[in-house]
Amino acid sequence: MTKDVIALTKKMPDPLSVLAGLLSGGPDLLVGTEGEGAVVQLCDLQGRPLVSVEAPLLVQVRGEAERLLGAREPEVPYWWTEARATTGVKEAEELAGTFAARIATLVGGTAWPPQTAWSLAVVKTDGMTVAPAPAAAQPAVDVLTDKVAVVIQDRPVVAMTAWLSDAFRAAANAGLGLQIVTPAGTRLSPAVRNSLPGWPSRWVVQDERDGYYDGLTGAVLQWSNGLFVTVESPQATPEDPRTPLAASFQQGVVDRGDTGERQLAISFRAVHPADDRLVLGGAVEAVWREITGEPPAGWGTEEPANLPWSLRQLTDVAHERAPEPSWFVVVGTPERPGLATVRVTRTTAGVEEDVTMVLGYGPGEHLPTDTVIAAAEALATRHDLQSMLVQIRRARRDLSVPPRFEGPGVPYAFVLGAEEVREMPGDRARRTPLPEAPRELGPKTRPALCYTFPGDPSDLSGWQDFERLMRHLKGE
Repeated sequence: MTKDVIALTKKMPDPLSVLAGLLSGGPDLLVGTEGEGAVVQLCDLQGRPLVSVEAPLLVQVRGEAERLLGAREPEVPYWWTEARATTGVKEAEELAGTFAARIATLVGGTAWPPQTAWSLAVVKTDGMTVAPAPAAAQPAVDVLTDKVAVVIQDRPVVAMTAWLSDAFRAAANAGLGLQIVTPAGTRLSPAVRNSLPGWPSRWVVQDERDGYYDGLTGAVLQWSNGLFVTVESPQATPEDPRTPLAASFQQGVVDRGDTGERQLAISFRAVHPADDRLVLGGAVEAVWREITGEPPAGWGTEEPANLPWSLRQLTDVAHERAPEPSWFVVVGTPERPGLATVRVTRTTAGVEEDVTMVLGYGPGEHLPTDTVIAAAEALATRHDLQSMLVQIRRARRDLSVPPRFEGPGVPYAFVLGAEEVREMPGDRARRTPLPEAPRELGPKTRPALCYTFPGDPSDLSGWQDFERLMRHLKGE
């Protein structure tokens, strides 16, 4: 497994401290840079990287180290310096651990995981051999074929770090899938789960009984012809592939049962007129405030989310990147776990914000479904809502995605924006096959329509009603 090692420090690692860390392999190793200097690499004598070090990130959002690493963090603000060791080279792992230990000792802080920071002494590298340079010159990519880029991760939660974000981008630009390989105990951040494209991209989980399986579907996998593919049952036919499911994936729901934990999942799209004065992020903030009573805690262009919540700063970043799309992650507090991903895209229709948001609730905590309609009305009246879907899930309060079956969410509400309602012929949007008539939101002269469902996680019939509604709205 590739080892990611992180130093959490109160002070920014200064150049001398970084140099001392990079000398963890002795003076004979070479130092190089990638990404216009954003990544510093410790290399062997042939220039092949052993350890890649990201530029330190100032984290000003409370709870991110606990959410992503399960680690105690310094009081905010603190510096997050991440090093990644080359796959399969024991000495490289030791170098990364020693680098983090030296940084933490020199500027004050801790190294994660604690067991990787073996020593402050120089690591012996005599006679060490290293594989060729990382695939596609991406430190996060461990294996590259003509079909996929493979990233091997060994951390509690696979997050959308700068490393992984670069790997996603490089794979997409090359027309490749991205396959993330993890041990059985690892979970995904919702930001990674929401960003995984379709086949052949997938989350591959190592398993003692079945070898490998897909962490999201449970399908047993094998490596074949340059990528992980599903294993076919001996009884499979072209009409019925009968892909076997991993026992660990199925057993997870039996072992855990219904813990009483729930998630409120909200996805929506807002389409704004293109205007230099447009302020982005207001739709996310409006929903967050209506449901939690407070704004988001922080945001960033990667995980950990490192910046305090600011509409103006988020908007400035999106404007600087335009006309290229922008991707952001938005987080809540440890007391009220919440995470949203926001994709901003310039299209012929205007400026689109696609938002996927999830809030976590524990046993006995009130699931605030009563505020959902108010949130939908805020979007419909002030934030150019096109459509919105609200679901309730039996899933973890901490929002992380485990490699086991959790069951689908169930629809609670669907909202059709005022412009979409107006464009539908006749009374189609109001006369639906649902038992209850839709509720009007916003101005009476130009309302959005909200359709509601029972929202009972134990009853999946709500999806049948939802599918009937979608077919009706499409005129099928």
